[in-house]
Amino acid sequence: MDALGADIAARTDVYFNRTRQVVQRFGDQRVTYAVFLRRPVVSAPRLMLDWVQAVAKERGTSFDIDVTHPEGSWTGAGEPLVYISGSFALLSDLETIMLQKIGPACVAAHNAYQMCLSLPGVAFLAMDARHCAGAEMQEMMAYGASVGSAAAQREGAKGFVGNANDGTAHWYGGKLGMGTMPHALIGYAGTTVRAAEMFHETFPNEVLTVLVDYFGREVTDGLAVCQRFPDLARAGRLQFRLDTHGGRFLEGLDPAESYAVLERHAPGAIRRYRSETELRYLIGTGVSAASIWRMREALDGAGFPAVRIVASSGFGVDKCRVMADAKAPVDVVGTGSFIPDSWSETYATADIVEYGDTPMVKVGREFLLRRNGDRKKPTG
Repeated sequence: MDALGADIAARTDVYFNRTRQVVQRFGDQRVTYAVFLRRPVVSAPRLMLDWVQAVAKERGTSFDIDVTHPEGSWTGAGEPLVYISGSFALLSDLETIMLQKIGPACVAAHNAYQMCLSLPGVAFLAMDARHCAGAEMQEMMAYGASVGSAAAQREGAKGFVGNANDGTAHWYGGKLGMGTMPHALIGYAGTTVRAAEMFHETFPNEVLTVLVDYFGREVTDGLAVCQRFPDLARAGRLQFRLDTHGGRFLEGLDPAESYAVLERHAPGAIRRYRSETELRYLIGTGVSAASIWRMREALDGAGFPAVRIVASSGFGVDKCRVMADAKAPVDVVGTGSFIPDSWSETYATADIVEYGDTPMVKVGREFLLRRNGDRKKPTG
């Protein structure tokens, strides 16, 4: 057995390996698999298809692939994303790994799509790598987010403009990742201003993005950095990242003041029923809509309207929708929260729907059968 075959055999479910042995013993047959998810998604099949085609080449065969929902298109629950036809003996042991490569990417794509459409005027930066379980998941999440972003961009959103590391930057059309400093650099420098000075001296041509929550003085330290770098501030080459953790309010805020800030700028956002989670996103601790508005007030009031605000910390689909409701003046969102919250929602399924030319599927899955005239010319 070659290396690829050994890897597939080790990673796939045993009953698929045994099915292959049975079919090899009693006679091969052409079959067609339908691949689907039980929830709505944005189609992101490329990683799976590339792998399937690489296996086909290694095995000296070809599989006919009918992509019923092209990459980036919305797909309803239970709708087949792809039909794959070929030798049962050469396809039967691929199912486990095929499903691993398509389900999570499709859900990540759907999440990213919704996030980008909720805040169409905001640029997004993918910061998922630190939350991924290894390089394969990192690649899958970056690919999925890029697909969802591209779908949203076709509808007028800015979408994802890059990501935080070089390894997956190609999914966003770049060669290098984006980013400036972590909290650790602030601690090393001793002050927020000194960290900004160190970074700017080392990377003078980069836009200066400064974390301002390390000492709990987001407004005070932000304005101090503006005063230290007034030319960058005026030129729009200075921006502050708000990453206030959920255990405290942004400097100067509490529940009452947070309500007051939103009353000044987005009263409609707080005058209707809100869930506890939505209220936290609006006026709670951490990076709330009120905290973003308060930072904008401080910068504009001090004469620095060109300084931009980058927000991070839990910006998933629901938080992005609440921020849109509050018209939060955020310029960039850094997030990895397109990673699915519940991994069980990423489970894809495959069923054989044709044996030879005979349509057949287990009872209850008839919705997967291809309708008469529904066959498309194979793509690979």
